[in-house]
Amino acid sequence: MTAPPDDCLARNEWICGEYVRSRRHILFDAVLQHVELTGASVLIALVVAVPLAVLARRWGWAAAPVLAVTTVLYTIPSLAMFSLLLPFYGLSAALVVAGLVLYSLTLLVRNILAGLRAVPEETRQAARGMGYGPLRLLLTVELPLALPAAMAGLRIATVSAVSLVTVGAIVGFGGLGNLIYAGMNTYFKAQVLTASVLCVVIAVAADLLLLAVQRLITPWTRTRRG
Repeated sequence: MTAPPDDCLARNEWICGEYVRSRRHILFDAVLQHVELTGASVLIALVVAVPLAVLARRWGWAAAPVLAVTTVLYTIPSLAMFSLLLPFYGLSAALVVAGLVLYSLTLLVRNILAGLRAVPEETRQAARGMGYGPLRLLLTVELPLALPAAMAGLRIATVSAVSLVTVGAIVGFGGLGNLIYAGMNTYFKAQVLTASVLCVVIAVAADLLLLAVQRLITPWTRTRRG
């Protein structure tokens, strides 16, 4: 018996509204896991990257080794990275998060350090002349002025993490990557396309959200452009 003309699932079409309707709970869970893995990895990487960039800025000799190590980590293929971390984390979500943290460090450290280096020396001297100590100078002058470069790095790292989460499907924690991987193995067209489109939507939404945050917390950049 042939499938009804409106049965896009039976015909295995790429675009199929019935797939979205019948699997909406599965899609929601995959999207939620994807967002959680991305958010956790980027936040942890940010917490680690800020002190590393500050240390590299304070002690010039530390910049070369910090940048070298993070760059080497970024060059390791994702499958190899997960394999190297497997003895420490096992087949778990922590394995995926740890790998993404290491990948994100390069983008974050470089951009935060570039932002700190771009702070005019006369601005630092003026703050010191007003009695600012090292910590106050960092928190109220240097980091705020480094925000545009730091946010640019954060946006890139977040979009990259959204993409790399899909590789976590090899250990069962890949968010939408799980659906893409399973769909490719069974040639389930609607599943592959829908999950892929949702990955793009998450990446675009995250980038736009961070761009809005950047514009909100750096109003002086809009004034300067105007």
